[in-house]
Amino acid sequence: MKILVVDDEPTILETVQHKLRREGHTVFTAPSAEEGMRLVRMTKPDLLILDVMLPQRSGFELARAIRKDSTVPIIFLTAKSSEEDRVQGFDLGGDDYVSKPFSLAELSARVRSVLRRTGTDTPTQSVESGDLRIDPQTHSAWLKENLLSLTPREFALLYFFVRNAGQVFSRETLLDRVWGQDVYVSSRTVDVHVRWLRERIEEVPARPKRLLTIRGVGYKFVG
Repeated sequence: MKILVVDDEPTILETVQHKLRREGHTVFTAPSAEEGMRLVRMTKPDLLILDVMLPQRSGFELARAIRKDSTVPIIFLTAKSSEEDRVQGFDLGGDDYVSKPFSLAELSARVRSVLRRTGTDTPTQSVESGDLRIDPQTHSAWLKENLLSLTPREFALLYFFVRNAGQVFSRETLLDRVWGQDVYVSSRTVDVHVRWLRERIEEVPARPKRLLTIRGVGYKFVG
């Protein structure tokens, strides 16, 4: 997903961007409301993480302006925790509220929850990589015009890899992003599914050229 983080604290921008990028998201950052509005129009994010206490123009003011022509989900960040502030945020169309200081794990969980709840965690755009083509709307994948026989989980894992070609993902991240937190499976499950995918998309599965193992880290798809 494309996520825009608007906050005037450089440390928060840096750490949140790093965390969300490791989870497979494309992350944009802005230190002010003005830059945030510019990036909203330019990038059309799937989720906005917005600090309330911004200089010159508050996060609430920015949210009010954004809501005139956008329904992008918004998670507010604030040092305030009063009921009045939370009500104001929700009245402006906010989808969740995280109080500072917060843990990155909590924010990440809130991001997943909002994306699931708003339905923006289900991409519908077809992707291609060489002679491999994947269409999530028909839940179909083709290799050299041959339809691949994939289980729903194999399809989801392959689609995730191709959409994020070139990025390295740990087994834990893949479990979180593809299987979800509500399903208890071990990291061994990822290895098994990767092996199955290689049998379908690699010319020589024992010597993969597309779905690579990055020793000590995880896996990477090469487009």
